[in-house]
Amino acid sequence: MRFRPCIDLHEGRVKQIVGGSLRDGAAPQTNFESALSPAYYAGLYQRDGFDGGHVIMLGPGNETAAAEALTAFPRGLHVGGGITDSNAGMWLDRGAGSVIATSFVFRGGHLQQDNLELLAQATGPDRLVLDLSCAPDDRGGYVVATDRWQHLTDFEISAANLERLAGFCAEFLVHATQVEGRQQGIDERLVTLLGDIVPLPTTYAGGVRSMADVDLIEQAGGGRLDYTVGSALDLFGGTGVRYEDLVERHRT
Repeated sequence: MRFRPCIDLHEGRVKQIVGGSLRDGAAPQTNFESALSPAYYAGLYQRDGFDGGHVIMLGPGNETAAAEALTAFPRGLHVGGGITDSNAGMWLDRGAGSVIATSFVFRGGHLQQDNLELLAQATGPDRLVLDLSCAPDDRGGYVVATDRWQHLTDFEISAANLERLAGFCAEFLVHATQVEGRQQGIDERLVTLLGDIVPLPTTYAGGVRSMADVDLIEQAGGGRLDYTVGSALDLFGGTGVRYEDLVERHRT
């Protein structure tokens, strides 16, 4: 189990935003806004050997900031936010290790198989990460959420569906949208499900408030999941998790 760091970008700045609060025409609920550059964080992650982190562009106006992070840690970070088959190659050329996609693949509430195939052809499956951020549905399962997590699709997080996607990508990224940014604990039920069914390297994100939650991800996920920490991390103004503790955990 590895720590996968994040650099979330909104309006060109590094921020931590409460999941689901990002909407057109309204200011999102923001937990943290950094005075430091994206390159600072990317350089820190490179120094400490944390490759495979995620640079997420939350809306327009973040392209320059994302490129700055990729330049600081070439091939060490994945980039997501508005990725399509038309621009994926550009981001790989700019230094992304992989691109992350959700809405281009899941549109109109459904998996768009043609778009998935186009994107995999543009990047190669080994450089594509599918973001399967999800929310509970009314049947007791989880379904992929898109469009800033405002809309639920009919694509269930299940063993069969993940196997269906596995031939087109190298990794999955899964935010638990109901707890993301709230520092109120992880979605243990989702972590357990993912630990049982994932066929590829998968990163879980959402709700971490302390190192005890990191331990719980390892336990409930059977050691099969990587994880990220956002608002609870001291790098982002949090008090629940010290970055140096994650570095030490990584070294042991």
